[in-house]
Amino acid sequence: MAENKVFFKCEDFDLEGLLDDRPGEKAVVMCHPHPLYGGEMRNNVVDAVIQAYADKGYTTLRFNFRGVGMSGGSYGEGIDEGKDVKAALQFLGERGKVELDVGGYSFGAWVCARGLDGFEEAGRLIMVSPPVTAMDMGFLTFHEKIRLVIAGSRDEIGDEGMIRDMMPTWNPEAQLRSIEGADHFYWNQTGEIRRIVGEFLESNQ
Repeated sequence: MAENKVFFKCEDFDLEGLLDDRPGEKAVVMCHPHPLYGGEMRNNVVDAVIQAYADKGYTTLRFNFRGVGMSGGSYGEGIDEGKDVKAALQFLGERGKVELDVGGYSFGAWVCARGLDGFEEAGRLIMVSPPVTAMDMGFLTFHEKIRLVIAGSRDEIGDEGMIRDMMPTWNPEAQLRSIEGADHFYWNQTGEIRRIVGEFLESNQ
């Protein structure tokens, strides 16, 4: 991969990102975990998802939410961060990317789920460990863009059982893939994330 640092506009400030720009129209925006607990774009799970997309020739964009790293602004309770995701999608659209996926890990998945109705640019959402135990996700009803959810069997923040119970409401046709023995941080398990995402992309081109 050849990720280059970029800045793009959101409201009246800039967001910091890493862009690997590939030929073609396919791209993904991947969102990081909770900024109040050390979450930022350089993260092992974000890495794994980005690598899986790069393996399939997608342009990839990861970025720091407002108030993180060199991104301007300040923490927005997870609500304003949806505007950051929208800005990232628009940034890719301006570069000719029209087949867009959006993904999020933990807090990033929650942000993406909350804003999904407003992300007209995105055709699919993938979530890794949506934080159903720690954050209210009762707002999320059926959405055809929800296509893949990954959970760890020992994840106390994104409880696999709770996610399994919610999946028929979110999208009964979406895939739920469980990683045996993985907790919320997926130490030594990111290879499985990369494999699962790769298989999903291979079978849903």
